[in-house]
Amino acid sequence: MKKNIVILFLFFGFIGYSQQSPASKEDVMTSQNAEFPGGDDAFTKEFLQMIHAYIDLKKYAVNGKFVFVFDVNTSGKVENLDVLPKVKNSEMFIDDMKFAIKKVKKKWKPAMKDGQPVISKKIIKINFTSDHFDHGD
Repeated sequence: MKKNIVILFLFFGFIGYSQQSPASKEDVMTSQNAEFPGGDDAFTKEFLQMIHAYIDLKKYAVNGKFVFVFDVNTSGKVENLDVLPKVKNSEMFIDDMKFAIKKVKKKWKPAMKDGQPVISKKIIKINFTSDHFDHGD
């Protein structure tokens, strides 16, 4: 009987000292994309309103789908706007679009990585037609 008890104690003792990996704290990287209040569609709608209010699109050959590529900085402001494809008077068109995009009142919620705001790139597609414009897919 003593022999069985000693074996049990040894068995449980070895389990306690066996090579078990300690519960390691894994490096979990959390990230979140930049968000506009109401989503990308809300941004596009507001941006188009500013274009319509401040820009005379008749000066430009804008017909079809355009891609607006920009950065959202750590404070939620839009920077480094580029428009593709290039059009006649591209520099003036991009300057006018920069003006219109700055008129959008709401700020973006910046992208987050590990709890810190980071600069992120956004791509918005807009379909322009000769007489009016609307949001494209």
